Amino acid sequence: MKNPSFTNLRKFLFPGTLLLLIICAALPGQEAWVGFDLAVIPLILGGGFIAWSTLVAMIETRKITAGLLIVFALIGTTFVGEYLAGAIVAFMMVGGEFLEDITLERTRSAVRELVQLSPDTAWVKRDGEYISVSVEEVSLGEKVLVKPGERVPVDGTIAAGEAVINEASITGESLPVEKSSGAKVFAGTINLSGAIEVQTEKTGSQTTLGKIIKVVYEAQESKGSTQRTADRFARYFTPIILAICALVWIAEQDLMRVMAVLVIACPCALVLATPTAVVASIGNGAKRGVLIKGGITLETAGQVTAICLDKTGTLTTGRPQVVEIQPFASYTPDEVLSAAVLAEKHSEHPLAQAVMREAEGRKLSLQEDPQEFKSVFGCGVQCLHKGARIEVGNRRILEKLTDSDAARGFLDSQEEKGRTALLVLVNGEVIGGISIADTLREQAVKAVEEIKESGVKRIIILTGDNEKVARSISRQVGIKEFKANLLPEEKLEFIRSLQKEGEIVAMVGDGINDAPALALADVGIAMGAAGTDVAIESADMALMADDLRMVPFTLGLSRKALQIIKQNIWFFAVCVNIAGITLATSGLLSPIAAAVVHNGASFLVVLNSARMLTFKFRGINGGQLWTQA
Repeated sequence: MKNPSFTNLRKFLFPGTLLLLIICAALPGQEAWVGFDLAVIPLILGGGFIAWSTLVAMIETRKITAGLLIVFALIGTTFVGEYLAGAIVAFMMVGGEFLEDITLERTRSAVRELVQLSPDTAWVKRDGEYISVSVEEVSLGEKVLVKPGERVPVDGTIAAGEAVINEASITGESLPVEKSSGAKVFAGTINLSGAIEVQTEKTGSQTTLGKIIKVVYEAQESKGSTQRTADRFARYFTPIILAICALVWIAEQDLMRVMAVLVIACPCALVLATPTAVVASIGNGAKRGVLIKGGITLETAGQVTAICLDKTGTLTTGRPQVVEIQPFASYTPDEVLSAAVLAEKHSEHPLAQAVMREAEGRKLSLQEDPQEFKSVFGCGVQCLHKGARIEVGNRRILEKLTDSDAARGFLDSQEEKGRTALLVLVNGEVIGGISIADTLREQAVKAVEEIKESGVKRIIILTGDNEKVARSISRQVGIKEFKANLLPEEKLEFIRSLQKEGEIVAMVGDGINDAPALALADVGIAMGAAGTDVAIESADMALMADDLRMVPFTLGLSRKALQIIKQNIWFFAVCVNIAGITLATSGLLSPIAAAVVHNGASFLVVLNSARMLTFKFRGINGGQLWTQA
């Protein structure tokens, strides 16, 4: 890989040489020393470079490019004998391009940095020994050893060992994750401690990192609607400027004014206005685990007026948890839970798994096995243990009870909160109730507030759950609008209805179950996409981390990018060009001054866009949502 510093030095030599020759040409009496005007040399060198670049661009694009205006200006200054002025104009154009290249290279660093994350070699187990081979030589199914301090070379599953993995390069999460046998690991992540043996499942471009690199590269090369409009405008701009120059010549007969118009009118700032901001924004997002599929997606996300949030797995963890245990009579919560564990131990129902996890969390004994386990469809489970019959069930179990006021009150209160309530019975007596719910993500409330602050007018929860559950979740997160009992096709109909009302709709889901809704929305945002090919390939934006806070970050990034694009176009491109052309036609702007203004505007466009590289969305009360550089 080429050293960027050496490349920049080599690029600097040409404009540096031109500058040195121009300084010598400006010395008094230099023409008498060398026998000719020394300014001719930098004029020929710089002008020749510009003419050749313009010719190549015109042949490749088969269009008249704006660089032709500069070529005409240099020819004009040469024709009237203003060699020094022409040389300075040529230097300003070449030097300006050099400075733009350096700054643009910084905005395009995202792909290069991602590529550098992947190691070149891997320790592969062959014939019972670990040998170092090129990553390209690793085959699917082979076992790879990852030592402490090394980057994981492939996507796969840990076959042996334990490690602490830094996954910031994939998910954007700064905190390392402890992983052991059976856990997934991704290429490009760093093993901070512990040695692990990884069963290879994906290599090279098929890894999650490989797909991220592909998406980021294609996104940076794609054009947004604003950029396409600018390109179309630039196509017709050259003939219009040539016509203006003809009118200036007819009216004033002043060739220097015409040259000044040609130099200032070159629409470089306009052409750079959108792509530089898009590239910088996509690069910023990629470093934080946000994949943005190009300029159109970025611009559309910057205009979102309504956002639909899937409930399960997006606002909630998607994993039922015990949220309350209510003992009756003289029983304790642990006694109620212990009885429930015996009945649920052999059940595979998600609610049973929630009960078992709660028992593990409380460090209750799980060693005893029940007898005569039985699952009663639509009601619950029951078993025998040391002669006692234990039952765990839903509201239908009330039919067996004579005194059920307390139990009924518990069921009513919990169901009103949108929770699933279970009763625990021992020999027909209700000893307590257990409430289970799909709990909110830790960051859900603040994330919703951040989304509101980002400028989104409507936030709607879409769920297939019942109305009580939807209402409960909406109250907890502070969202007023929700739609419950929705089938997948009904989610699509609701999104269509929003679009018919003129809303620009974003849909946030898990990328698999919500794939149709993500595709229909103006902007589909898939959460937790790391290792999920469907999410990376189908969504307009993919959040590699399972972190809801990245939704307001992404919307804020998009809105800021759109703001930067508008600043670039209207201030640095349009206003500067109009003012410059006006001054040039009235004789107040020389060709040299026009070159300074022209390159200054283009350079400021690139610098303004480069601000997106360091964008950090600031949340409520100025708190910073994302702090990792």
